[in-house]
Parts: sequence; C-alpha cells; structure tokens
Amino acid sequence: MAEVITAGDGAVANMGRRMSEFQWNESRRGTVTDFQTLIEEAEAATAAEHQMGIWTAIKTYPKAVGWSVLASTALVMEGYDLVVIGSFYGFPTFQKKYGVLAPDGVNYIIPAAWQSGLSNGAVVGEILGLIATGIIADRMGYKFTIGLALILVICFIFITFFAVNIEMLLVGEILCGLPWGVFQTITTAYAAEVTPVALRPYLCTYVNLCWVFGQLVGSGVLRGLLDRIDQWGYRIPFALQWMWPIPLLIGICLAPESPWWLVRQGRLDDAEHALRRLTSRNDPNFKPQATIAMMLHTDELEKEASAGTSYFDCFRGSDLRRTEIACMTWMIQTFCGSGLGGYSVQFYEQAGLSTTYSFDLQMVQYALGAVGTVLSWFLMGKYGRRDIYLWGLIILDILLITIGLLGIAPSSNHPIAWAVGSLLLIHVFVYDLTVGPVCYSLVAEISSTRLRSKTIVIARDAYNVIGIFNNIITPRMLSPAAFNWGPKAALFWAGFCTVSIVWTYFRLPEPKGKTYAEMDVLFEQKVSARKFKNAKVDPFRGETMVVRNGSVVGAGSVSPDEKSDSEKNGPIYVEKI
Repeated sequence: MAEVITAGDGAVANMGRRMSEFQWNESRRGTVTDFQTLIEEAEAATAAEHQMGIWTAIKTYPKAVGWSVLASTALVMEGYDLVVIGSFYGFPTFQKKYGVLAPDGVNYIIPAAWQSGLSNGAVVGEILGLIATGIIADRMGYKFTIGLALILVICFIFITFFAVNIEMLLVGEILCGLPWGVFQTITTAYAAEVTPVALRPYLCTYVNLCWVFGQLVGSGVLRGLLDRIDQWGYRIPFALQWMWPIPLLIGICLAPESPWWLVRQGRLDDAEHALRRLTSRNDPNFKPQATIAMMLHTDELEKEASAGTSYFDCFRGSDLRRTEIACMTWMIQTFCGSGLGGYSVQFYEQAGLSTTYSFDLQMVQYALGAVGTVLSWFLMGKYGRRDIYLWGLIILDILLITIGLLGIAPSSNHPIAWAVGSLLLIHVFVYDLTVGPVCYSLVAEISSTRLRSKTIVIARDAYNVIGIFNNIITPRMLSPAAFNWGPKAALFWAGFCTVSIVWTYFRLPEPKGKTYAEMDVLFEQKVSARKFKNAKVDPFRGETMVVRNGSVVGAGSVSPDEKSDSEKNGPIYVEKI
C-alpha cells in the first residue's frame, strides 16, 4: 500500500486552534457552522473534486467556464500586438515610415537596435504592470484590476495609432505594456480559481489559445494589408486593437469575483454568492457551503505554512521551491526556441523565401499553433502535465538542432529554405501542443492560493526578463546588418533547450488530480518532484494528530478485535493527553 503523506502535526494543531474559534453565520443556511462541520464539509468537497469528471464539472460549473473564457480573451490583444510589432520589421510601409535606408540604397530596414527597443519597450511596461498587479489584485480583487487595465489599454492605443516617429511609437508600446502585464497574470489566476480540479488544465491553457488566436488574427491582418503602400498599411493594424477592450470591459463588470479571493478577505457570504453564480442551480449534488469550507481549510493550511502574502513570502520556506518551479516553467518557454516564431517573417526571409511566402507561412504557423493547443487538452487529460512538458522539450530540441544544421547551406538553395520553413512550422506546432499551453496550467497549479497572483507575477517577470534578452539577441542573429546567422540561430537555442530538459526531469512535479490543499502538503513535506504523480495525500490529518469531534486528537491504535466495522479499514482516533 502506498504511503499516505500528511500535513505536519504543528500545522494541524495550530490550524485547529484558529478554526475552533471560527463562526460562519449564514442566514440562507439557517444555522451556525461550527468547527467540526467545516472540517467534515471540507473533506466532503475534496472527495467530490476527486470524483468529478470533466463532463460532470462542465455541467456543474458551466458559468465558470464562460466567465473564465471571457477574462482570458483579454490576452488576444497582447498576442495580436506581439505578432504585429514583430512582423512590422519586415513590413514595407512600416519600414519606410520608421526605418532607415538599407546599405543597398534601395530598401528600408528597421535597425536591429530599434527592433530590440520596440519589442523590449512593451516588455518593460509589462514588468511594471505585473508588479503593480500583484499588489492591486490582492487588495482590490480580480474584477477591479482587469477592468482598470482594459480602460488603460483603450487610452494607450491612441499613442501607437497616432505615432509620428519611432520614438513616440516606443512610448506607446511601453504604456500599452502596463495593462498587458495585468492580463498576463490575472487571466491565469482567475481561471485557476473559478474552476474545479477537473477543469483547471483546460481553462488555464485556454490562455495560450487566446494568445495564439491573437497572433493568427494579427498575421492575417498584415497579410491582407501587405500590398498597401500608404500609411494605412500600418495604422489599420493599430486601430483594430480597439475592437477588443470595450466588449470585454462590459463583460468583466458583470462577472463574479473569484470566491478564493473573497475567502482570503474573510467575506464568506460573498464567496458563497460568487460560487453560486459560477455553478449550475440544477445540480442537487453540488453543495456550495462544502466548497467554501474546503477553500477556508486550504487558506488556513497555507497560513500555517506562510503567514504573509508579500512578494518576500514567495521566497520563504516551501514557497521558494514553488516560485523556482513557476519561474523556470515560464522561462523555458523562451529557452526552447519559441522566440524564433515571433520573428518568423524575418527568419523565413533569411532562409531565402520571399516576403509574400514568409507572411503566408506565418499564418499557417499560428493556425497550427491553435490546433496544437486544442489537441493538448486531450493529451493532458490522459498524460498529465509533467510528461507532456518533458517530451515536448525533447522533440523541440531535436528540431532546433536539425534547423540549425540545415542553415549551414546557402540561402540560394530553395529546397533547403523550404525545409527550414517546414521544420519551423513543426516546431511551432509541437510547442503549442506541449510546452506552450501546459506552462499556463503548471504555473497556476504550482503556486499556493494565498500567493498565487504574486507568484505568477514573479514568474512572468522572469519570463519577460528572458524575453528582453531574446528581443536583443534574436534580431541581431537574423539581421543581415548584424550577426546574419539566419537559421543557424536555432543551434543557439538548442543549447538552452538541452539544459531545460535536465531541469524539467529533476525539478518539475506533476499536479494532475491534486487539490490545492494536497499540493500544499506535498510541498511542505518536501516530496521529490518525481514522486508527486503517485503520491497519496491526506491534508486533514497530521503525522500523529487529526481533527475529530471538534478537537485535535492523537491517532492511536487498538487490536483488530476492538475495532468496529466502520473502523477496521482505518485508524482509531483518541484524545491525546
């Protein structure tokens, strides 16, 4: 029989003392909930989460799915702008407006330094926005934070649309990055907190689908405007960004707040009301009070492990390991070579393809990315997160090495150029089937509930710092006026991908099927990452203590003959003297 991993005795005892003084007065229930009832309901809700399949979860939480999809759709804007700015560097009318004359004296180019500046400008804004998000979201809630970001992005788009020079465009990108930083954090956290265990991976990875969809729309818009030679060839893509925030703002104003956030604020009646708005009223087996009790129990368990909720607390105790995993999981998104996809038009052109074919392949690339994200939902249901992430990295590493070796051939070799382009398409597909979407699920599930928003902020900031490095080095690797590596740049990222594979094998745990309380116990007990998958966890008892009959008691043992029928399959609990 597998060993059952339990919480520490100190955690159970201290949590018991705090919760024994707790009273939940709820007029709709007509009762006063005592300590013992809370524990029993929390255990019942945890068991229900484990037994709930995906279709049952959808029937029970249909409105949660809808509200989560709505909030996550805000990421479409960032994905859209990411591909627009990256592709503008190879867009003729944009090059002529904001670029300089190329060495050939005929064409215009955006200097590599300005390419890095524009791309990094948005990233700098995102880093600042992320830091502010961790503070504002904890104090004001998720709804307020998302709504504020949507209002700001409506205002800041005016700057990019009316930019008269590249310096003004840079200011606009920095300011737009502030609300994009909010969307990067809150959408993932909101999806993780409004859905049950069975739906968590699908709604969290939907964030990646929104990003890919934004990139697909952006590449389609640019392809359609490729033949325009006036200023509207680059102004229309900026103007189209206004079509997202207004309807999203209306929807967010109507959405319920995260019940987990309300529990952390001590607003349990509001939390129950929000939970009812997320679930179906026609499910007689669903008990909102039990789910709120589970949230309260998890919150108290985490208070015992980490009393604070500041950024510093993310680097203390077991939360340090969780922060490391979240940061590395997100940074690996760049280390595996995905940054080449953001500069795919230039990459294809350097491989020897025409501008038109380069934009066509970019559209195919993002369409494959969307298909890959959807297919990843089926893989996660069967194989979990860790295995998909690890094997995805191995395949990506092989593809990067192959692309880099093919890049040794001259760009005039058209069959090789098409082979490189095809392999990059496969790379994008594999990335969006494995590492890309699974990352969002892992980051949301690994962090503790009390520090979730701040852990995601730190992890995403780590990703953005690596993104700055990518935005500095990749344009230079691809630019004819700089390193001029072309497809050989893939070998550079293959080295980082290899290191990422080693880290993933030893450090990345499997959160599939685990509740947040169970994850807390596994991290607090320092269980090896490779043992998470098969670990049996009981977060309601300690090593020698358990809560029974409203008291913290010790777990003793008696002879089999002295056990009642209901006790023969488990331990006898007696008052500890």
